[in-house]
Amino acid sequence: MKILIIAFSALTLFCLNASAQPIALSPNGVKTLVPDGAIKSTGTWSLGTRAGDFVFVAGMRGIDPKTNALVAGDEARIMQAFVNMKLIAESEGATLKDAVRLVVYVTDMYRFRPLVNKVQEQLWGAGPYPPRTIIEVDRLNQDDILEVEGTFFAPVKNRKPF
Repeated sequence: MKILIIAFSALTLFCLNASAQPIALSPNGVKTLVPDGAIKSTGTWSLGTRAGDFVFVAGMRGIDPKTNALVAGDEARIMQAFVNMKLIAESEGATLKDAVRLVVYVTDMYRFRPLVNKVQEQLWGAGPYPPRTIIEVDRLNQDDILEVEGTFFAPVKNRKPF
């Protein structure tokens, strides 16, 4: 009877949270992040993870989560990539001001670096800005122009409850 009650309780909780994404934890407690409203992973990678007090966001590109298509326009696409990263970080209680490191990949440093700076100024305001590495690469997936990844500090005490 006790097992039946536990199973019924688990089923009830599952039904109440049907829209929530499943939470995957590693044996050491690394949490895989799949927040509602985020882009969908297109392969063998996760959008992000939480390991202790840090949130690690995979390389985000300028994909509109509603259409799963690249956003038109260079500046708009760069903004969308940063917004996609921000959504993953915020799902664990971090803000852009909690970024401890950014890595940006661009396919044309002279053309896109000024746009990355402009987008960061719009999102972070007057600063301070996180440490950033920007690297020119030959090619990105779907011949995209930019990919940005971030590491964020988000102490567990500030994390949303499961």
